[in-house]
Amino acid sequence: MRIDQVNQGITKHRKPRRLGRGKAAGQGKTSGRGQDGQKSRAGYSRHPGSVGEDLPMARRIPKRGFFNRYALTVIAINVGDLSAVFAAGEEITPQVLKDRGIVKKRFDEIKILGGGEVDKALQVAAHRFSNSAREKITAAGGTVTKLQAKRTPGQRVADLAKSKK
Repeated sequence: MRIDQVNQGITKHRKPRRLGRGKAAGQGKTSGRGQDGQKSRAGYSRHPGSVGEDLPMARRIPKRGFFNRYALTVIAINVGDLSAVFAAGEEITPQVLKDRGIVKKRFDEIKILGGGEVDKALQVAAHRFSNSAREKITAAGGTVTKLQAKRTPGQRVADLAKSKK
């Protein structure tokens, strides 16, 4: 396919089919719905999960494992990646990582890992650090700042109880 063929044959503002206007129209009598059955009736709509008479799709597909909807989404970033993108003495925060496009997904916490080499002093602020990442950043003359982690539901309840007293 060539680029000039991409939009060939596409009609933007097509007139709707005129159903039930006699045999000559091509969609007369049963209006293209066939002779009998549920699909031929007015107001017919099929449930999205149904597959005819068989077992519904949702019950047919095997379910495996467990998904914890309360688990935190932790994004891991290597120290070497930070060193390649940021200049010496620059402050690195989760917001800066988002703005620069290094972190593209939604996250609850950011963890800095020790992969790669650090050759400049970086000021890194994140929720978690591996021991090797902490050692590499401080050895290069940088600083490590641990940010407050997101509160768990239990902690929120405890904080509410303290504030009411």
